[in-house]
Amino acid sequence: MDGILRCSRYSFGPNRLHYCGPDASAELQTEIEAANPNPHLAAILREFKTLFPYLKLIAHANNIVDPFDSRVVEAYWLGNDLLERVERRYLYDFLITDLEIKRKTNTRELGWLENKIRAGALPHHSFHVLNLWRQTSDKAESQQPENLSECCVNAGKIVSINGPGITVKAEMPIYLAGKFKLSEAQEKKLTRKLESEYDIEQLRPGQLISFHWGVPCEVVSEEQAANLRKYTLQNIEFANQTL
Repeated sequence: MDGILRCSRYSFGPNRLHYCGPDASAELQTEIEAANPNPHLAAILREFKTLFPYLKLIAHANNIVDPFDSRVVEAYWLGNDLLERVERRYLYDFLITDLEIKRKTNTRELGWLENKIRAGALPHHSFHVLNLWRQTSDKAESQQPENLSECCVNAGKIVSINGPGITVKAEMPIYLAGKFKLSEAQEKKLTRKLESEYDIEQLRPGQLISFHWGVPCEVVSEEQAANLRKYTLQNIEFANQTL
């Protein structure tokens, strides 16, 4: 799938809830359903003040010109080996300069962040959600740990389909007894918000799909689901160090 369309799929869920990016969910939906990776769609995604800088960081570290290259998009949302090539000093400088973390956190939290980068933190979406969103967001929802599971990208196996309704079985981050952990595999109901000639319209039981804020994003492979689980677990561990 084209990287711009792929990135739009993952961005649509939080954008329609006014958590990330400009007020453009209707435009995003129209362009996604038309399978139209045009410059206007790319321009909308560039206005996501957290997403787009992360894509630029990963692309630059891997000598990839286009931040919307599908490999870069996959690295950020699901995880792949491009993340491993982002040097610690580049990630630190990025967080300080591009995301202005120093202005948004206190001295103690900044020290925690430095320690996590030294320990191998990588610029995966779940790292930002679990380790930075609560500290840097002005949204009340970001202060509620229980909401972070929805903000993380998850993957699950389709159990059943009923019209726009999809039931998947998935492990998801949960907040329990003051710590994050991955839940046991449990059923979750999703609703197709997007109509597209791509894979989301041809889903069938047994397939693995990714989802974000309750919105199915794409069919994923066992390897992609394993990568997502690996990086999510890593970032759960980092988060639990400083709760």
